[in-house]
Amino acid sequence: QVQLVESGGELVQPGGSLRLSCAASGSIYSINAMGWYRQAPGKQRELVATITSSGSTDYADSVKGRFTISRDNAKNTVYLQMNSLKPEDTAVYYCNADILTRLLRRSNYWGQGTQVTVSS
Repeated sequence: QVQLVESGGELVQPGGSLRLSCAASGSIYSINAMGWYRQAPGKQRELVATITSSGSTDYADSVKGRFTISRDNAKNTVYLQMNSLKPEDTAVYYCNADILTRLLRRSNYWGQGTQVTVSS
């Protein structure tokens, strides 16, 4: 079994910052790409940022220059540093990981989500 557990979401004022964390645990052999997605009320889930096992990153245009994705491979953890937050960043943020288990089965896993609300 593999689990992804996110943390760090909360209410923050416009212009503020938050750091989200997502820790993977369980029967993990290796983790390939990891990423963050978000889903606002009434909208489809969208990609926010991704990072490969070697550290290459990609961002949605809407967050470039404001958000930074990083990972700690020793801790099987991915982070999302969010700066200059805007009300339109309000959403449930989901962690995603492409994981090879110890049974050598490769699957895509999702966390349960963490709520980020940007409001004054």
